[in-house]
Amino acid sequence: MSTPAISPLGFDLSAPDAAERKRLEADLTREEAEVLLHHGTEAPFCGGLLDNKENGVYCCRECGLPLFRAHTKFESGTGWPSFFAPIDESHVVAVRDVSYGMVRIETRCARCDSHQGHVFPDGPKPSGLRYCINSISLSFVMDGAALPDPLERGDNEAMARAPA
Repeated sequence: MSTPAISPLGFDLSAPDAAERKRLEADLTREEAEVLLHHGTEAPFCGGLLDNKENGVYCCRECGLPLFRAHTKFESGTGWPSFFAPIDESHVVAVRDVSYGMVRIETRCARCDSHQGHVFPDGPKPSGLRYCINSISLSFVMDGAALPDPLERGDNEAMARAPA
């Protein structure tokens, strides 16, 4: 058995095994599966988290890994929630995407490899990046509430140790 990859924030990033993946995917709606598993995109200005202004954490809808903090969210005018930095760089994987005759950088969850959105170099300071993420790819957890932990990896304990 290999040692699981642990992020600097203390989250277990090892991929779900086949049985865990089957259980996680069975919990997705058809629309969630289209985006998360098949790299689809939700329509702009329709996502449930686009106008969310609450304090908290945005997690991967499939596996629960925290991806973005609310204070990094900004209004980009693009129709999708936008963030200037991930909660931990190791939680988001960048993959070159050449679909639709364009060259873009796709973002995926580092733990379950689900499609989240794309990152562009036109964001605000301090990073200059715009992580353009599908609302349907995320679940939002208000500050003080327990994180989703569908893989039972102790995500709430890791988050309790993480700096705000």
